[in-house]
Amino acid sequence: MNHKLDKILFWGCFIALITTSYAFISRMILCGGQFATDFGLDKVAVGELQGAGIWPFGVSIIVFSLFIDRIGYKVAMVFSFVSYLIYTAMAFLAYQAIHGVTDPLALAAAQKHGHQLLYWGSIILGLGNGSVEAYANPIVTTMFSTDKTKWLNRLHAGWPGGLVLGGLCTIALAGNPDWRIIVGLILIPAIAFFLILIAKRFPKSEREQAGVSYVAMLKELGAFGAFVGFGLVFAQLGQVFGWSQTVSWVLTGAVVVAFAVITKSFGRMLLAFLIIIMMPQATTELGTNGWITSLMEDPMKAAGYNSAWVLVYTSAIMLILRFCAGPLIHKFSPVGLLMTCSALAGLGILALAQTAHASAGVIFAAATLFGVGITFFWPTILGLTSEQCPKGGALTLNAMGGIGMLAVGILGAPFLGYMQESTTTQQLRAADSALYEQVKMDPSPKYLLGAYEAIDPVKKAAVTDEKALGEIKSAETTGKFSALGKMAMFPLFTFACYLALLGYFKARGGYKAVALDKRGS
Repeated sequence: MNHKLDKILFWGCFIALITTSYAFISRMILCGGQFATDFGLDKVAVGELQGAGIWPFGVSIIVFSLFIDRIGYKVAMVFSFVSYLIYTAMAFLAYQAIHGVTDPLALAAAQKHGHQLLYWGSIILGLGNGSVEAYANPIVTTMFSTDKTKWLNRLHAGWPGGLVLGGLCTIALAGNPDWRIIVGLILIPAIAFFLILIAKRFPKSEREQAGVSYVAMLKELGAFGAFVGFGLVFAQLGQVFGWSQTVSWVLTGAVVVAFAVITKSFGRMLLAFLIIIMMPQATTELGTNGWITSLMEDPMKAAGYNSAWVLVYTSAIMLILRFCAGPLIHKFSPVGLLMTCSALAGLGILALAQTAHASAGVIFAAATLFGVGITFFWPTILGLTSEQCPKGGALTLNAMGGIGMLAVGILGAPFLGYMQESTTTQQLRAADSALYEQVKMDPSPKYLLGAYEAIDPVKKAAVTDEKALGEIKSAETTGKFSALGKMAMFPLFTFACYLALLGYFKARGGYKAVALDKRGS
């Protein structure tokens, strides 16, 4: 490989990641807005449609990583491009299915058909998004094997870049009923990365160049990594397709046994520790970040601003700072940088939890602290994984990303919702127990970790007394922001973990990246 070709491949992967995040955020925004309105979706159906674009993302990252070295990075790249084409076409067909239909019965049938087109198109989109991460991460670590964390941070500046574009497009096109414009814009970066990458020669992975065997790669992940990674995969698929937890456990057990027999390895202990850290860290970044946008809606609206500006602002911070990661990584080491970011993210969450009735200036000040804190989380832990476990190649690198994504969807996001609902109901019960009994959900809903108390939206809608409505609103606001403050426990946990890891490397003479020689050792 030569330096010029490396840079061309890098920028192609960078644009592909912009495509991924633009597709992700634009679809999420449309699901809660115009998709729900145009296709007559209730909140459950909206949640299912949102999930259809998320779970394939995490699943495909992990599954692709098992054989991407065999099929080649270019095949995965073409697959991702075709996925964007198919999603766009299906979304356009969904739009055409309902517009111009006036008969109520015909409209209901058209809405159902359009919803199915969007649902399956979203699954295809999610698979394509996951395949981008599956090939982009190992390509960059292979090309820049002596400075992996720095270049992974630069690569993943493409993610907030796409979020900025998605947020700005949403703000600019607010009120325009033709959402095909927002969907269709995905084709601009998609065609760009395809034209850049299709004619280029992709490198063999660092693992292959060093002669590390496939089984040796599997040993790095080992039985523990397989248990967590594929446990999350089957748990997610079980939720989607409705099979029991027993089936998920049986399938997970079969994969773990296969890994144990083939590799005879628990997995790298350091990698196991990083996997444990990744789950609360991903929840801090993706889960909290997504929640903050909706939390800021009321105070930002009161200040006269679209709440999407908070997302655009924090994403712009991440975009700029990730390009400046190199000097910070060399000064603090990846572990020291992650420890510092954990502290900043925790302080940022605590600051944001105090902004329920704050001015826009105070909100953006708190968002600045949080945005800086989460900036280096995702790419730096991927870089740390690749630098310390290079024999794991694409498998360990991408499994880490897939585990983070799935952990947010299966564990993190539901737990955030649980804390929000539980805190709100506690506030309302303390303020007016009779009103609480009137609007509480009965029987209590359940999620993965058990039953919880919640306010029934149907019973809430039936309340007409202004004082009662004010008490419910006050309880919801207090509950949401109080629950947000509790989220600081996640970065506090990762801070303690990185502090321990810093001590571990210091005892070994300081942080050093592991290099592979041509014998794979």
